[in-house]
Amino acid sequence: MDSDRIEALLEQVSSGEVAVKDAMARLRELPYAELPFARVDLHRELRTGFPEVVFGQGKTPVQIAAILERLMENHNRILATRVDPAAAAEVLALVPGLAYHLEARALTRGHETPAGPAAVAVLCAGTADIPVAAEAALTVEMRGLAVARIWDVGVAGLHRVLDARPAFEQARAIVVVAGMEGALASVVGGLVDRPIIAVPTSVGYGASFGGLAALLAMLNSCAAGVAVVNIDNGFGAGYLAGRIASQTPALQSGK
Repeated sequence: MDSDRIEALLEQVSSGEVAVKDAMARLRELPYAELPFARVDLHRELRTGFPEVVFGQGKTPVQIAAILERLMENHNRILATRVDPAAAAEVLALVPGLAYHLEARALTRGHETPAGPAAVAVLCAGTADIPVAAEAALTVEMRGLAVARIWDVGVAGLHRVLDARPAFEQARAIVVVAGMEGALASVVGGLVDRPIIAVPTSVGYGASFGGLAALLAMLNSCAAGVAVVNIDNGFGAGYLAGRIASQTPALQSGK
């Protein structure tokens, strides 16, 4: 149950519209609902500002559907990540009211594309990095913040990221997604004074070691102000960028 619903319920109890016993019945599953295979955290939005997000990989469509149904009883915003198209089709058949975002491989409810200047910019080095970058961008939007999506600006064509600079230097936080050698995060870090969350991806040839090379390069960045999340963790980067941007006033370039 989200904070707005709990507040409304408490007001109804205070006014006498709802009996204490009935209110207790509605709140009986706080802080979590117990399923045979999961304990669904219904209290998370009250603690952290955002409902529990479901990691779909490794779960069956029936399990994903059951968890999402329980979350939907209590929350308007729903996000499930790492759901492949086949699993998503089964979940959509079981749970009405969801939308599937193929590029981000995610299921949502309550997603709207926010208007206005981008609070967060998400850059990716190559087209193969888009799934991770799209997951980050969608996560930011689920927090109610506008996003600038800037794809295929890797350092092999440095002029591309320089040309895109006006589109990302005004953002309150920047997510940089890159595989191979992961150099894009350092380049962007040397161009702007915004917090940067770097995401190494598992894209690359054998010596990239499934993203380890990019991870180590980003951790060893000589550019200040670059933080790094786990390999392919677009959700984690988007969540952190959204939290930073939501607590940061609009910034002026060079200030």
